[in-house]
Amino acid sequence: MNNNYTIRNLFALLMSKIWIIVVFTILVGAASFGISKFIIPMKYESYTTMYVKNNNTVNSEQNNNVDLNDLNASKSLVSTYIAVLKSNAVMEQVGFKLTELYNENDLSLIFNINNGKISTDDIKECFSMSAVDETEVMRISVNTKSPEISADMCNIIAEIAPNFLIRVVGAGSVEIIDTAVPDKIPVSPNVSLITLIGAVVGLSISIFIILLIDFFDNTVKETEELTQRFDKAILGKIQSIETKKKKSKTDSIKLITDKNISFNVVESYKSIRTNILFALGTCNKKIFAVSSPNPSEGKSTMAANIAIALAQTGSTVLLIDADMRKPVQHKTFKIKNSNGLSTLIINKSNIAKSVRRNIVKCLDLLPSGPIPPNPSELLASEKFGELLEKFSVDYDYIIIDTPPINVVSDALVIKNLISGILIVLKYASTTFDDVSSCMKQIDLAKTNMLGFVLNDICCNCGSLYYNYKYKYNDYSYVSASDVSSSGKADAE
Repeated sequence: MNNNYTIRNLFALLMSKIWIIVVFTILVGAASFGISKFIIPMKYESYTTMYVKNNNTVNSEQNNNVDLNDLNASKSLVSTYIAVLKSNAVMEQVGFKLTELYNENDLSLIFNINNGKISTDDIKECFSMSAVDETEVMRISVNTKSPEISADMCNIIAEIAPNFLIRVVGAGSVEIIDTAVPDKIPVSPNVSLITLIGAVVGLSISIFIILLIDFFDNTVKETEELTQRFDKAILGKIQSIETKKKKSKTDSIKLITDKNISFNVVESYKSIRTNILFALGTCNKKIFAVSSPNPSEGKSTMAANIAIALAQTGSTVLLIDADMRKPVQHKTFKIKNSNGLSTLIINKSNIAKSVRRNIVKCLDLLPSGPIPPNPSELLASEKFGELLEKFSVDYDYIIIDTPPINVVSDALVIKNLISGILIVLKYASTTFDDVSSCMKQIDLAKTNMLGFVLNDICCNCGSLYYNYKYKYNDYSYVSASDVSSSGKADAE
């Protein structure tokens, strides 16, 4: 859960999801446009105005002597007239007049009709009456789906109003100023305004959802929070590796020897190399393991590229693929896996046949060999320890690619044979709960932790899990011939 927000990281978060915001805003705006344009019925408005006079005003006008009190009396009379004109009796007369002018089918498109009579409530909803700017002028407007019916309703009430008001109120009079005419231009819906409001709503909802998801996001994105929670060194950060070549299933691991790899990625690996050299500076053994909490977090890519980076300094380096459940390094460097670590430990091959020399200058590779039924036991055997002792004489650095810690314990059974372990985390994929579980196992095994590397950093990073964990738990023994003839699987 992220609850330490600043304007800067909020802006960065929103910019990283800008395409979601833009698409959602456009979709909601377009939906609002479609609804307002094609679903919401158009309404047409007509109006009539009448001048309200009280008895004193009439007498004063005849004497050419209209004072302020007379005008105020007329203004107050407007409110009384409006209340009277909104009565059911007036509405019934309007409805009766409408049925004389239009057939029932036309009227039923606008009003509810029962036994040939229009609902007075429906008629009331169409009317709007008010004083114009608090004067003695009364404005009556009608809003319906038909411009002709709107105009006729205004004129009907203007026609019946004088006599009805005099009979009911018994004071004052009204004089028609404007006669209503049909207006073919609809007053609603306001398509532009509704579209704009829809777009703003879409924008607001998309931003809210992004912030809500980020607030409850428990994945690793900030190295500072890693340091605060686990008090371990951050050895480096690697951005997402993309090349100009089309990505394929057999070429998913990108090595820094690839000319298409960006300069920033290469330099990041060199920086990690330097930090590793410092971390191993006080250790007698220059042997370390590379692992991760979960599958598919890039630990095999990391191990291969760190090995290459160390070899580029002129040091002799051995990369051991100790992931004997789902080996990858033989595919990465495009070599056969008929002989390797598994056959070497059980004396089915020798070092000369198992170790591939100079796959990169100064870098040798010991592949996993055929998948055994007991990888943990092989790594915990005395034979593996003896092999590392022999290799230590010939190589300056030995890097061991091990399975994920939260899946199997292979990486921890060799704790006494290595100087430490480097943990690879995947940006926006590995959760802090995953890291916590991994660290508990490392602490429980009393294994030296060299530090973290945050891998695959990108603005729009997604989680690309596959059934790696099941392959770890559900492995089966295959022979060397089976391995050499098997199809290439997806690299990590």
